[in-house]
Amino acid sequence: MTSQRPTSSDPRRAIPSTDRLLALPEVVAAGQRLAPQVIRRLITELQATARRGEIPPEAVEPRTVEAVQTARSSELSTVLNATGVVIHTNLGRAPLSNPARQALQTAAGYVDLELDLDDGKRSKRGAWAQAALLAKAPDAQDALIVNNGAAALSLATTALAVGQGSPEVIISRGELVEIGAGFRLPDLITSTGTRLAEVGTTNRTTLADYRSAITEHTGALLKVHPSNYWIGGFNATVTTKQLGALAAEKGLPLVVDVGSGLFEPDPVLPDEPTIAQALRDGADVVISSGDKLLGGPQAGLILGSKAALHKLAKHPLARAFRADKFTLAALEATLNAPSTPVYDALHADIEVLYARSSRIAEALDADVVPHQGRVGGGGGAGVPLAGWAVSVPESFARRLRTGSPAILPRVAEGRCLLDLRCVPPGHDDVILQRLKDLAAEDAA
Repeated sequence: MTSQRPTSSDPRRAIPSTDRLLALPEVVAAGQRLAPQVIRRLITELQATARRGEIPPEAVEPRTVEAVQTARSSELSTVLNATGVVIHTNLGRAPLSNPARQALQTAAGYVDLELDLDDGKRSKRGAWAQAALLAKAPDAQDALIVNNGAAALSLATTALAVGQGSPEVIISRGELVEIGAGFRLPDLITSTGTRLAEVGTTNRTTLADYRSAITEHTGALLKVHPSNYWIGGFNATVTTKQLGALAAEKGLPLVVDVGSGLFEPDPVLPDEPTIAQALRDGADVVISSGDKLLGGPQAGLILGSKAALHKLAKHPLARAFRADKFTLAALEATLNAPSTPVYDALHADIEVLYARSSRIAEALDADVVPHQGRVGGGGGAGVPLAGWAVSVPESFARRLRTGSPAILPRVAEGRCLLDLRCVPPGHDDVILQRLKDLAAEDAA
């Protein structure tokens, strides 16, 4: 079936041609910001809308001007996080500090990524980021940075087991976790040929379970922090210190994945394992993510002994998993900065949060209600962050999400709740004005 061609009297003949629209001064000016194919797509879509009769032909030209002036080269939108979840995976996990953002600007151009400017010769890639990481973890002899935590775990188990001819890694059944979006650590580890020797049960694993599982095929012992769940009641686990002693006795490397990447103890997270303690307890390799409690970019941080890290760095997967210049730049700046938005949100003053919330609520004749935030990102599972939230009608939620800037609240028990823990104070007036506008819309 062929499409019907417009007749001489058909109003669709009045739809402006592509050449005419491309010649508009505003469209030509937009070519400084947008690629030609983007502009042509916007024009084609509007012409098609007019051919379907959804807009009159005379509206195509002004709509084209509006479209090219408002179009952006990236579809990512800034979001104000009013959920109270600090490390929000759906919002890109950790927001970067200002020094880290500035480092990304520097990295956008030519930089001395693998160059010694003094002698003009090639240097070690990202040595400055590695030095900053080792300064943060003085108990580590060496460090390696890869593109994410999953890559770090895959590289460590592969290089220390399969790569050494002993393709089996021993792990407790209580640590065979799923890390989100359907990805399971057992599948990740075994995808490169590593075999898992599962010991103990879901709720109880003892040191004797590990000891009895060691054979000539054992390449490493592995301990994984469950991160996003915990087991209570009748349970038993083996500590890193106990495993470290067993690994040293048997001449095996111990790999410990601490998950969220807390370097030193924090009273806000009393049960969260730390990188420093894992190293002191005898781990040869300690793995964590960079975009969680550290508050940096997505990265896999690997710290440990020189012997173990040398094996990882020389493995072919290290090239496939290596971090790019943006990750290295933002990570170094994060490590060298005095604080991060994640740290500040976790340690927010509850009285200040109440005062900020009350100011907004009073201007709207709304309520301030107690609200428990969360660490998020698999860190501090079950740890509540006491705070407050401005309570407004549930009907506000979608309009807050779809406005500009987007504001993400929490919806619970038929109310829209805005927790300011993760909202920079300078944006309080933005939220207040948006809420006033929505209230006025509903009152009209």
